[in-house]
Amino acid sequence: MSRPKLLFFVTEDWYFCSHRLPLGIGARAAGFDVAVATRVNRHADAIRDAGLRLIPLELSRGGRNPLAEWRTVLAIARVLRQERPDILHNVALKPVLYGSLAARLTGQAGVVNALAGLGHIFADERRAGRLRQLVKLAFRWLLRDHGQVIVQNPDDLRLLLETRAIRPEQATLIRGSGVDLDRFRPTPEVDGVPVVTLAARLLWDKGVGEFVAAAERLQAAGVRARFVLVGEPDAENHAAIPVAQLDAWRAAGVVEWWGKRTDMPAVLAQSHLACLPSYYGEGVPKVLLEAAAAGRAIVTTDMPGCREAVADGDNGLLVPPRDAGALAEALRTLLDDPERRRHMGRRGRQRAEQEFGEDAVVRQTLAVYRNLRKPAA
Repeated sequence: MSRPKLLFFVTEDWYFCSHRLPLGIGARAAGFDVAVATRVNRHADAIRDAGLRLIPLELSRGGRNPLAEWRTVLAIARVLRQERPDILHNVALKPVLYGSLAARLTGQAGVVNALAGLGHIFADERRAGRLRQLVKLAFRWLLRDHGQVIVQNPDDLRLLLETRAIRPEQATLIRGSGVDLDRFRPTPEVDGVPVVTLAARLLWDKGVGEFVAAAERLQAAGVRARFVLVGEPDAENHAAIPVAQLDAWRAAGVVEWWGKRTDMPAVLAQSHLACLPSYYGEGVPKVLLEAAAAGRAIVTTDMPGCREAVADGDNGLLVPPRDAGALAEALRTLLDDPERRRHMGRRGRQRAEQEFGEDAVVRQTLAVYRNLRKPAA
């Protein structure tokens, strides 16, 4: 008997490896023939070495040329006709829209749409109003009564239900993509000047500007701390911070910029506090789960997704979005109180073990696959 086929559609190979590779491996162990359709950059070997088939696609996350975008839809439709998967798993907003449209064109029945947050289109009321309305209409046409939808936080689930994009029975809440509890483990804080780390794609929407402003305030007040940016700008995102700006901040001594790092356990081990002042439309930011698992207190915004990972006053502090003053005050509170900071770090590890382990996310997603494949009554 042939194994059921599972096809992931993801925009970037690095994103699949960082957020969905354990799921692909878990699905293969559960008996699926797993393939990944994505743009290939530097992670082809990692995907193939995991025993997954790789299907290269030419696509762009930030593309706005209608003809090129339609070609992407046709490309994934061709893959669906060739592969004939039992389940198509679209991951993130653009693959959800384009993959669902391709599924309609080809008659693909088994579809799982995983929304890892709704992005800036829904997070920023001052921008993208017309585009937001178009996406809501597309959701209603493409998702309602068609397949299953996985969301990462209750706010996104409520929005999809209120806009009638999906029915309640289509939805599953799985909070984040999980964290490897063996790879990210608590370590004692290192001696020396405390390090506050913001690790993310370097976008304005991630609160990088507010982080820098908070660092300036604290430095002016005589607070001893190092403020570190980890990551690189995303050239395909409209909110990417120019490299010249990052260099200017570094040259002025406001922040350190460590660039893109693949050794996040080591980065967090050098950090005393993790910070993500995001007002992007997050799902549940993976870096916050990693920081919690590594036993680090967190300062983040009271925004959908971020507040899923951090309970205010328990494993970190929540601040209003776009408020550099409140951010500076929260950071100072924990910089000045090492014992409270370490207690929050211990609570973060406990929460990660209880709620955010990678294995639990894989089990919950495999259950969605099983339910989708059940014969109709």
